[in-house]
Amino acid sequence: MREKNILQILRDSRYTVVLTGSGMMVESGYPLLRDGDESYEIEKKYGYSFEEIFSSGFYSARKELFFRFYKEVILKAAEVPPGKGFLMLKKLQDHGLVDAVITRRIAGLEDRAGCRNVINMKGTVFDNVCPSCGRHYPVEYVRDSKGVPLCEQCLVALRPQVCLIGEMIDNGIMTRAAGEVEKADVLLVLGASLNTPLCSQMLQYYPGTNLILVTGSEHYTDQRADFIVYGRCDDFLERLAEECEN
Repeated sequence: MREKNILQILRDSRYTVVLTGSGMMVESGYPLLRDGDESYEIEKKYGYSFEEIFSSGFYSARKELFFRFYKEVILKAAEVPPGKGFLMLKKLQDHGLVDAVITRRIAGLEDRAGCRNVINMKGTVFDNVCPSCGRHYPVEYVRDSKGVPLCEQCLVALRPQVCLIGEMIDNGIMTRAAGEVEKADVLLVLGASLNTPLCSQMLQYYPGTNLILVTGSEHYTDQRADFIVYGRCDDFLERLAEECEN
């Protein structure tokens, strides 16, 4: 489907919600830590798989190793800046074509690109809290701490405000995300197949008939979309942004 046709759909939309997936992050140069070589190197270095070490049980039982991994791997990866796709998404929002953005990724790329009304379903690494007094700390405090980052007042280990493996997404956040999707007459999925956890959770709330999928590779679930674009999300969004300015 041509960008001009999709752009017209977006212009005619009363409310457009975007779902961003891992494909957008890959295009920004973000490593996929649970897959491929990165996953192997993590297990080789730390003696545990990504799934084991980035879990609520591991955080509770082995905080020293958890935070060593968290700072060396998770926070290091989060230093990757928002790529062209996220910047173009912000441009589309500036043109009034995007009303909300929903993601399960914890790197905060959408927020850092300047997008508004972003729902980070699993939180982001940029917020950390003391479980005792509730004081919040920035990511820099955790990154620069020696060993386990402690609350300055309580001397209690801080808790990154992200969903670790084995934890449920907060009901309030889920309700908010579902409410956004229920309002949408256009749902734009970027860099995710329709069977991913994000899409599986959100599509059940979508009542419309303008489900637009932009993805780099074919998947058997693509047939559920009303419109499909195969290719890079960042190039697609850049072409849309350019059309907006013509």
